[in-house]
Amino acid sequence: MSYMMVKKEFKLVGLKGKGEFVNFGYVVPMLAKQLLSREKEIVNSTETEIALFEPKKDEEHLIGHFYVGLIVNDKINKVPSGMEYIEANKSYVTTRGHLSKVGELHLNLLNWAKEQGYQRDHDSYIIETYHPIGNGIEEVQIYLPIHA
Repeated sequence: MSYMMVKKEFKLVGLKGKGEFVNFGYVVPMLAKQLLSREKEIVNSTETEIALFEPKKDEEHLIGHFYVGLIVNDKINKVPSGMEYIEANKSYVTTRGHLSKVGELHLNLLNWAKEQGYQRDHDSYIIETYHPIGNGIEEVQIYLPIHA
């Protein structure tokens, strides 16, 4: 696995969801299916799926919010009903790998970031982008926000 620090801008249109962190593995894909059923409503879409996650602050923080969306090429003036336009422009540490290993990827990236001396930004969204690579296999690119 390779790790790096990047400064990146994301523009997306998506749906907001909320749930218990322990259920994100179920509720996030469900909302993503709803979004994909409406993807033709999103103009300028790149067709790349993206998710933004509120970071879990501590053990008492049980319920969080998230967004599932599609990356768009330019700022959108007319957003479909019930959706939001979001921009995120930050410094991140990032890695990419098989979606089936998303938990391991997060843990390894966190450890690498700590070893490199990067400070996590707990007030910004954790971002994942999803990339089909064929035969039903999908990769995920993880972006953990850091203080630059």
